[in-house]
Amino acid sequence: MERNNLKRLREARMLSKTELARMAGISLLTLDRIEKGMSCRLSTQRKILMALGLRFTQKNRVFKQ
Repeated sequence: MERNNLKRLREARMLSKTELARMAGISLLTLDRIEKGMSCRLSTQRKILMALGLRFTQKNRVFKQ
């Protein structure tokens, strides 16, 4: 069950998991786990949002509560 829109947004921007992980400064394993629905820290969410060009206030577009 998908708990976030991260994979959809990443693919819409034509980014590989490796590219997004590098841009966000997180490990590929962490990104893979998040895309599979596992939770993550707010600081990690912030890094991913910044790498996608989104503001933290837009986190609900990517991460569900």
